Amino acid sequence: MPEVAATLLRLGARLGSTAQNALEIARFGGFDTDEDASAFEVVTEQRVYRLRHYFPDGGNGPVVLLVPPLMITAEVYDIASRISAVRVLRENGADPWVIDFGAPEREPGGLERTVSDHVLAVSDAVERIRGLTGREVHLAGYSQGGMFVYQAAAYRRSDGIGSVVTFGSPTDTSAGLPFGLPRWLASEGVERIPDWALGGFAVPGWVTRLGFQVLSPVKSVRSRVEFLMQLHDRERLASRERQRRFLEREGWVSWPGPALAEFVRQFVQHNRMLTGGFVIGDRIVTLADITCPVLTFVGEVDEIAPPPTVRGIRRAAPRAQVYEAALHAGHFGLVVGGHAVARTWPAVAAWARWREGDGGLPDIVVPVRGDEEAEAVGRPAGYGLHLAMGVGGSAARSAYRTASRVVHGTRQLTGEAARNLPRLARLEGVRSDTRMSLGLLLDEQVRRRPDEVFFLYKGRPYTHGAVKGRVDAVVRGLIHIGVRRGDAVGVLMGTRPTALALVAALSRLGAVAVLLRPDGDPATEARLARVTRVIADPEHAEPAAKLDGVEAYLLGAPARGGRGLLMDMEAIDPEGVALPGWFSENPGRAGDLAFVVFRGDGERLRASRITNRRWALSAFGTASSAALSPSDTVYSITPLQHPSALLMSLGGAVAGGARLALASTYDPETFWDEARRYGVTVASYTWTLLRDLVDAPAEPGERHHSIRLFIGSGMPRGLWRRVEERFAPARVLEFYASTEGEAVLVNLTGRKPGALGRPLPGGAEVRLARYDLENGRLCEGPDGFAVDCEAGEIGMLLARVRLAAAGSAARCVRGVFAPEDAWTITGDLFRRDDDGDFWLVGRESELIRTADGLVPPGPILDALGDLPCVDTVAVYGVPVGERELAVAAVSLRGAAEFKPLDLSEALLRVEPGLRPAIVRVVDEVPVTAGRRLWTAPLRDEGVPGPGNAVTYHRDKVGAYRPLTATARRRLLDAR
Repeated sequence: MPEVAATLLRLGARLGSTAQNALEIARFGGFDTDEDASAFEVVTEQRVYRLRHYFPDGGNGPVVLLVPPLMITAEVYDIASRISAVRVLRENGADPWVIDFGAPEREPGGLERTVSDHVLAVSDAVERIRGLTGREVHLAGYSQGGMFVYQAAAYRRSDGIGSVVTFGSPTDTSAGLPFGLPRWLASEGVERIPDWALGGFAVPGWVTRLGFQVLSPVKSVRSRVEFLMQLHDRERLASRERQRRFLEREGWVSWPGPALAEFVRQFVQHNRMLTGGFVIGDRIVTLADITCPVLTFVGEVDEIAPPPTVRGIRRAAPRAQVYEAALHAGHFGLVVGGHAVARTWPAVAAWARWREGDGGLPDIVVPVRGDEEAEAVGRPAGYGLHLAMGVGGSAARSAYRTASRVVHGTRQLTGEAARNLPRLARLEGVRSDTRMSLGLLLDEQVRRRPDEVFFLYKGRPYTHGAVKGRVDAVVRGLIHIGVRRGDAVGVLMGTRPTALALVAALSRLGAVAVLLRPDGDPATEARLARVTRVIADPEHAEPAAKLDGVEAYLLGAPARGGRGLLMDMEAIDPEGVALPGWFSENPGRAGDLAFVVFRGDGERLRASRITNRRWALSAFGTASSAALSPSDTVYSITPLQHPSALLMSLGGAVAGGARLALASTYDPETFWDEARRYGVTVASYTWTLLRDLVDAPAEPGERHHSIRLFIGSGMPRGLWRRVEERFAPARVLEFYASTEGEAVLVNLTGRKPGALGRPLPGGAEVRLARYDLENGRLCEGPDGFAVDCEAGEIGMLLARVRLAAAGSAARCVRGVFAPEDAWTITGDLFRRDDDGDFWLVGRESELIRTADGLVPPGPILDALGDLPCVDTVAVYGVPVGERELAVAAVSLRGAAEFKPLDLSEALLRVEPGLRPAIVRVVDEVPVTAGRRLWTAPLRDEGVPGPGNAVTYHRDKVGAYRPLTATARRRLLDAR
């Protein structure tokens, strides 16, 4: 009985203590623990943040600046003395500082803050601490605070930053989302949310708290049960009281709407932490600019920032030495709690000291030497055990993620189809009188996303809205100088934003942009296009002023009223220009002439007239073939006046809703810096342009790059393979567009380097017809109609012409395959393989008229280009009497050896009658400014002389041997 009584008394006392404690919690929200926060002083108070210096009277250790995430208060680093991060740092020899963003809902203008505001605040704090201490700062951030730290370090290019330390901070959302949610849920779901809805409201702190609890439901429920079971033990609860109150109520603040929109758009939907190209203030930033060491803490059981998303920093910052500390902890456990006090914060202090030459690298920190090694090397003891223990518990989740990947692949294809089908349907519905123009598509993008970046130039972003404002102002300036719809206006400018604005303004006005080449012959081009006005930038004002019979104007310089003889259009007040009655915005029809571009020089100078439909065909075709979306950045490394920039880069970006990055010049030494900074995913090329890049020394920015496609035309097959080998997983997407007509081919799969693929849906129908090369006419069958080529047979590519446009089409022939049809002879010779893919064998004008017959250059180019030792190949004809000798000139890769046996074997794949008579090795194959092979200088050299050990001729049995005097005489006599 005494034992029963004692038990009842203890139970009664326990119930009483429970009731008393519960009443105190109900009345006051928790226990009064009499715990004081760590001592600090507010060093400065700025618009967005306050800078706290903890233990200001302490020692002079390495400076560590702690940055909290948006949704949690700065007290996360000093919740209670038992688990205070700043206290542990101080006790371990560091000098802790903390940024306090406050509670946005209680700060003036706090709910209007953006991500840029917070990143710039971190950068400003670094500068102030450096001024006060004279030391470099070790930047440390938790969760999204770590993302701020990465971004600030990149923004500053690591200036003044000793190292970067992050805790559960994701940098690659393509690797997954919190709690294993599939990537497509964010990318596709967010894409449908309008900007005004996404950024129009703040997320209250209680919503964020609830979200975190939902993402860790087991731990949340367990904590509540443990709290209830210990409610009678005040002393035990008091030790955890401040942590409980922080997590349950006091630690959460609102997330400003603009910051939320910017965060979701840039870093979730478009994944720009990994790819680069995110905007901070008025600058374009990439994590590839981080050069200081990086230490990232990874929670192995972190469901909010899963390890693959955190480890993305290895690819995002290729110039930084990355270190890792992997802990068996969840998201909060990395920085709060006994595990953090025992392992995380002592390691951070030791890391900062080690970086400043005091002590060694902490035991839990390992350098990351590569993606594969980092997964298996240097794990803390027990990692394998933890992994094994987690297998059973995560089996269902693993199955779910596997299924999600399958669904993701299906949804990705479905998503691409959903984007591409409307594009192709719209293109097929374009008729001569359909409204279609560059200006029209730009305006459509402005309506969809006015505040998103449209193009980037010299590290500066320009939004759709800003571009429209500039274009509208230039339109009024054009009206002021007398430009009307249909007028041809010369554009003599280098690559610059003003050139893009002028071309767009001419399109919006319905005028014709004649893109004169600064490195060409502007006077001849202006006469050829019959322009009466030319608008130049300051660099080309002088040649513009010298054009005879042309009114020249200046655009793109600070308004001065005029420069020399040129009127300065910047001095025109757009608001003072009244719009005339005839003006209609974007009046251009598909059949209207929109642009004039030029190719060749001297006697070979030709003007290509591009209608709005022809431009739209390339624009929508590029957008569809490259599956462009707002997450993409298209990098144009060719000048705007080049067809590839106008039709593919600019056209594809506008039609696909992607961003456009303009290179002021193409330089392989800076290519990867700009590609990283702009977040380039698709880069353009022409002909052999990428040869210098693929031969350049390896750059750190090249590692784990974000480029998925190189798009362009004319790339030799050997160079194609080298590009894909070096820059994998990027692929080459090769296009062909006929100079005459609307034929467009595209090699979508890339499985056959050198092939030009198949007709683009929405483009003109194409057929390959037998062609009499000697007489330059189509071969006819018994019925008088043209005859289709068989597989492997060389023929002329024909493009169908709409009957309404037959009168103006170049080289148009009627009644080709049916009595009433119309086709354009493209002038390009192709063969089609058994799979239906087209292979270019050469232009009609490039045929070499040898004594044995006509020789096209294509088969020789492909055969010799496949040799590993060959860099570049050019094929041309050298006149010998009334006929020509087919000559191939090759340049070699480095110190590669060119063996006659390899040469003979390579050309065995070419039909005997199509093989070259001479193969010579040259130091360099000439190219034009557009990097197209230029054979004229080689042709002018004639037949090589004897005694040259690197010149070979084809003997009587078809083998290639060194050229001798006797062999040369035989070749010259064989007329």
